[in-house]
Amino acid sequence: MFRRIGSGVVRHPVWTIVAWLIAAVAIVATAPSLPSNSDESSFLPKSYESIKAADLQTKAFPSAFTPSAIALYQRSDGGKLTAADQKDVARITTELGKKHIDQVQKVVPGQPSKDGRYTMTLVQMDSKNAGQPAQADAAKVLRDDVKQLAQGTDLDVKLGGSAAQALDQQDSSKRGEALIGIGTFLIILVTLLIIFRAPILAVLPLVLIGVVASIANGLIAYATKLFGLQANSSVSSILIVVLFGVGTDYFLFLMFRYRERLRAGDEPKQAMINAVARVGEAIASAAGAVIIAFLALVLSTLGFLKQMGPALAISVTVTLIAGLTLIPAVVSLIGPKVFWPSKSWQQEPQNARFAALGRGVQRRPALTAALSGLVLVALSLGTLGYKATFDLASGSMPKTKESMVVQDEMQKAYSAGAAAPTDVYLSSTDGKPLDKSVFPAYAEKLGAVDGVASARMSQVNPGGTTADFTVTLKYEASTEKAIDAVGRVRDVAHASAPDGTKALVGGMSSIYKDINTAVNHDYRTVFPVAALLIMLILGLLLRSVVAPWYLIASVGLGFGATLGATVWIFQDAQGHPGLMFMLPVIMYLFVVAIGTDYNILMIARLREEAREGRDPREAASMALRHAGPTVAAAGFILAATFATMMLAGNALLTEMGFAVSFGIAVAAFVMAMFFTPSLTALIGHAAWWPGHADRTQETPGGHASDTSGPVSGTGDEDSVTHDPASRRA
Repeated sequence: MFRRIGSGVVRHPVWTIVAWLIAAVAIVATAPSLPSNSDESSFLPKSYESIKAADLQTKAFPSAFTPSAIALYQRSDGGKLTAADQKDVARITTELGKKHIDQVQKVVPGQPSKDGRYTMTLVQMDSKNAGQPAQADAAKVLRDDVKQLAQGTDLDVKLGGSAAQALDQQDSSKRGEALIGIGTFLIILVTLLIIFRAPILAVLPLVLIGVVASIANGLIAYATKLFGLQANSSVSSILIVVLFGVGTDYFLFLMFRYRERLRAGDEPKQAMINAVARVGEAIASAAGAVIIAFLALVLSTLGFLKQMGPALAISVTVTLIAGLTLIPAVVSLIGPKVFWPSKSWQQEPQNARFAALGRGVQRRPALTAALSGLVLVALSLGTLGYKATFDLASGSMPKTKESMVVQDEMQKAYSAGAAAPTDVYLSSTDGKPLDKSVFPAYAEKLGAVDGVASARMSQVNPGGTTADFTVTLKYEASTEKAIDAVGRVRDVAHASAPDGTKALVGGMSSIYKDINTAVNHDYRTVFPVAALLIMLILGLLLRSVVAPWYLIASVGLGFGATLGATVWIFQDAQGHPGLMFMLPVIMYLFVVAIGTDYNILMIARLREEAREGRDPREAASMALRHAGPTVAAAGFILAATFATMMLAGNALLTEMGFAVSFGIAVAAFVMAMFFTPSLTALIGHAAWWPGHADRTQETPGGHASDTSGPVSGTGDEDSVTHDPASRRA
């Protein structure tokens, strides 16, 4: 099949390129805009208590005041607010209300702080559009207007709250995307120049992947709209890295094999056909593992991850198709001039360093496996200290953003939980009005819960069937202490509900509590499903029952080492309260899927060497010598491109960038280079049981048949051609 694909695109390169350009123009021109949502509650299913509470609040208290934006005032000199300052605040509040800003429903004065240095204006927006771009636009207008109204006074005013956070997150995301894009571009350009010493080859993948990116983003927007998926601005930054990082990997695999075929004496167009035939199934198998791992996110209960899975799978699928069609078509048109002005592609390098590493694995496979395994296990110990944080908004932007400054100042000036109080809704189960005489005792029990600063009955709906108890926690809503406290509030609220009533606990801490539950569910579901499907691919690919087990175990160790190192760096060294809650899921999928890619490439080359009659140890040595440069180059580029996410300047992408780049480096330079080949050498022929994929098969005429199988072409950079004639397709 892959030979037919290669033959088709090489014989009709112009039509192939035109087809891609038409598809790009059509999809980009007609694709809907990709929506963005920063409202964490929209990521949860309706079955969770916090969402049920929010629905009840909408029905029972449709006009209830829930601030979406908070203007926080203090004197410019930091002193206590004077009577004149209070009059200025009242005037600003009144004039803001008269402006009738889009999305704004109410503007009311807030409570001053106990120390008299702060006061607030509270702004309510349309709850139906919570987290949507329209409210971020409203926050921008509010921020400009409130600062303009405060001019000429002694007041310093800042705008915070969820709408302001959405605005700041949006701005931060645009800046982060720009930095990530520039960093990714430069890393790929410089690295390819060093590898090939050919400017055309360095620029070509960037141009081609740019076309692929436009098509992938359009298809993702279509899928998001068609299936009603949730989107988040951070997905765009991840897509940039996935498209350019993975796309460059596939470009490298193809070009290394193309160069090898040219060195073997193939005519240029035939060399590309043979390269696609040899490396096509290797790329397809590696991409298949990544796509399946990403699609496993569909099983997640969180809307954010449900959207991310298909989005990343679409990106890799389009990149795979481009790697097998667009790239071969363009390179076949250019021919060997693609390597200009370098002449080094015509000679076979000796790979002395990788040959030395291979000899080391051959002589001491047990020691190599033990040492590399110990490194992974030692790093994995850091996972014991893992903690999660759940505030996606603040994690997606720097702490210097205005809304984050407001959040920090409010925690100091008011109770830490005042900015996002917890609501307990007590409802009648039989439709009769509630007995109001029980309210004081119920509020007292809620107020006595460990971690609660205060609790009071705030309102009753017109029918008297639902009462709202406002519970203020001692901790900021997204902290682990607040989430534990809201769990205790739930227990007391449910247990103490009078006969004939039912209690539901809502608010941000309750939402974070449910997100924590959902993520734990995903750990138990997504992880094993992804691992099982990847093992199935490996089993079919290698025709072995044994090899998939230790291959998936090795990438599992790589995941543990990556998470452990991330915990030590960010929690222990930098003092972060925890890692972003979705990080382990994303890390698992990237490290396991892409780690499997490099293992596939290495073990496929090892099998190829074994089929030439080498014993398991010598085959491992030769595999490392020949495939090592490819894995090293691809691993370096992919790890470096993911590391550019650390330029975004926010906790989520910084943690994600470090974790994934570290995990890929571990997968390429520890697992694929040492752990996997040394284990395979130790296990020997049994690694391929019940098949005989490593044995040379004889044809009836007595000649060795080409049994290279699905992944004989590994895209190795500098494979030594032992018998050029026998290797020609």
